[in-house]
Amino acid sequence: MSQKELHLDYTHKQRGVFSSLLAYMHNPRDLVSYTPIIFVTIAMFVGTSWQLFLPKSDPARYQCYALSFWFGGDALKRLPVEQCAFLQGSILQAPFHMLPLEYPPLTLIPFSLALLAPLSYYQFVFAFLMSLVAFLIYWLLLRYGPRNSALTCAFYLLIGAIATTQVRFDILPAALTLVALIAAERKHWTMAYLALVIGTLLKLYPLLLLPAFFIAEQRTLGRFHQPPTGLKPRDIPRQLWLTLREFRRWSWRNCLLFLACLVVLTGGFALLNFDGAVLSQLSYFFKRPLQVEASGSSLLWLASRFGVSFRVVYDFGSLNMDSALGDIVSKLSTLGLVLGYAYTLYLQWRGKLSLGQTLIALHLVFITTGKVFSPQYLIWLLPLLAYVYSAEGLWLFCWGTISALTTFIYAYLYSRSPDIMQVPGFFEWVALRNLLFVLLTLVYLANWFRIRETQHVTEAQVMRS
Repeated sequence: MSQKELHLDYTHKQRGVFSSLLAYMHNPRDLVSYTPIIFVTIAMFVGTSWQLFLPKSDPARYQCYALSFWFGGDALKRLPVEQCAFLQGSILQAPFHMLPLEYPPLTLIPFSLALLAPLSYYQFVFAFLMSLVAFLIYWLLLRYGPRNSALTCAFYLLIGAIATTQVRFDILPAALTLVALIAAERKHWTMAYLALVIGTLLKLYPLLLLPAFFIAEQRTLGRFHQPPTGLKPRDIPRQLWLTLREFRRWSWRNCLLFLACLVVLTGGFALLNFDGAVLSQLSYFFKRPLQVEASGSSLLWLASRFGVSFRVVYDFGSLNMDSALGDIVSKLSTLGLVLGYAYTLYLQWRGKLSLGQTLIALHLVFITTGKVFSPQYLIWLLPLLAYVYSAEGLWLFCWGTISALTTFIYAYLYSRSPDIMQVPGFFEWVALRNLLFVLLTLVYLANWFRIRETQHVTEAQVMRS
């Protein structure tokens, strides 16, 4: 046997061993399959250990909300004064009246679970609970995802969410969105809508995904007009009319169930505190300025190079940009959201996106055009990317780069000084990350480099939705 043949035979055996190992790691019944998520969980505890007992961390804020809701504002005296200073105006609130200012009221459930532990261990217990949710996502991917999807998710968690998963609750709506997608692909539509509405009641952004699930459901049931493949622009209005005129044939039951759950549960909390259940969240969304990491903020920083100054202010629970161009850029971001959202649903209507791909596109558009780009927002996409694009090199590189930059910004640059204006390179690194994220969004919507194509689309995933 020649040297070349020996090399090829050795390479083939290596690949065979590696493939067998990966297959063994994807068996949800084998304990060794959970080694990656156990390692990531330990790494997350190490990565967030410096935050777990700080009085100004996000879990500390959650503790204030839960304690004041169940026991009234007077219970806040049991915590350090600086921890709940943002609620001092509510110190006289009676039990069952104080609701989270910026979150839907149902978040009180995960916020309250950690109260079962001693108050001093609240943040540690909360971190443990969020780790369990990450473990659940990993199991779901082992059980229902394509090969290597769980391993891919563990990698994304490690590189992009190691410092945020345990100290935010964004992993909860991310898990529920994955459950909704898995259920929808298996035509368990009621379960899909229920998972989606619970996610919406925890974090409002899953509400944007409702039309995507509705279109997918109608197409699966054969009640949705399918435009021809070679659709010309002049024929779009007619094809759209042919679709809309069939609305009486559409199945509305699950959509109405979603809306009923949303209204009833929100209305129940509104009876306790209408402002806290409804108005405060809307006010928070519409009034807050551009956060320093938002894509629009990078435009304000760029404008400052040409003489339009800005300043950084702390408001609405985050560091924000105050500039003469802030209102214009904010409106342009909103316009971008509307256009990107409409175009994504148009692609789904044309049958060019599966349900999973539509969800990814909507997330990308929302984060790119949003007023806020918090590092934990990456968590929303991790399970979906791992499920739809499992272990694909292009996505591992693109998303891995964005994730690494986000972790670098959050874990390193923010820690250098309380005043980010004094941190060398802060806005440059944020602008680079935002540029890559915007480019990824555009490339995905336009399908440049065939980025939307995947080798892991299963029969359940191809629903022509």
